[in-house]
Amino acid sequence: MLTLLSLLQVRRDWAGDVLADRLAVSPRTVRRDVDRLRELGYRITSLRGPAGGYRLAAGSELPPLLFDDDQAVAVALALAVAPASGADIADAAARALATVRQVMPSRLRHRIDTVEVVTAPGRTVVDPAVLVAVSDAVRSCQVLRFGYTSAWPADGVDDRPPRRVEPHAVVARAGRWYLLAWSPEADDWRTYRIDRMHPRTPTGPAFAPRPVPGGDAAAFVEARFRGADPGADGDVGHWPCIGTAVLHVPASTVTPYVDDDAVLEGLDAGSCRLTTGSWSWSALAARLAAFTVPFTVVGPEQLRTATTALADQLRAAVDTDRPSVR
Repeated sequence: MLTLLSLLQVRRDWAGDVLADRLAVSPRTVRRDVDRLRELGYRITSLRGPAGGYRLAAGSELPPLLFDDDQAVAVALALAVAPASGADIADAAARALATVRQVMPSRLRHRIDTVEVVTAPGRTVVDPAVLVAVSDAVRSCQVLRFGYTSAWPADGVDDRPPRRVEPHAVVARAGRWYLLAWSPEADDWRTYRIDRMHPRTPTGPAFAPRPVPGGDAAAFVEARFRGADPGADGDVGHWPCIGTAVLHVPASTVTPYVDDDAVLEGLDAGSCRLTTGSWSWSALAARLAAFTVPFTVVGPEQLRTATTALADQLRAAVDTDRPSVR
């Protein structure tokens, strides 16, 4: 019966024979379980047709939702880690978790209690009201007007006129929330931190949404943070500059400091080969130098040139024969 209710909640209309097949029961059992749900107060209407069907009606008097075991555990864990999401909902999530846990059967409470989650608060938090307002503009495809606090506004105030964009997706990344939007003024895609946005009302006119390059908003935002230029083929997950160097230390020495998307190969007891990337060749050379171990650039040539330029720049920074700059 719980599985039946779960199916009714995720799709508007269900044919009776389709429900029976999904539940691996007879149509008679489906009818019986529907009757039991009606007795609990769920407003389920019958649909006419060759095989009949069912619909869970919307309404303000819907009884408390029922969850199967996996759903209950998923809800509880989601509430437990909510403080790390970057949304300012830690207190509300804690109260909701206590409520959900209280009505759980003992076997489920035991499963939840065995997972001790300690969450670190995000560096920035988003006002839930702002997050809802931005998300609503995305859903309704309406031009969004908002003030925006830059990272270092003059005198702490951003006096620029409200920005107008076509909002396309809200993306959560690394504990922060971002809006991916098309900016008619810039004639390009832009990403905005939602914790710095101050939506204005009313919203602007409706717009026809345009496709995000690659078709994946999250991948597009990730590519922009890496300095990549996402293309229509959807391959947006790589750094624009990728190079290889041999580090003259054991692989175990640098393993804790290597990015997840890098490739580290042990060559022998005293050296390893690292292939990694960055948003520019200069930044990649600096990333290799930051390991503070002897290394040899393998390639490509752009990385060799950038490493030489970085070495010259560092030598110039400590050259006592040069006049000091004031």
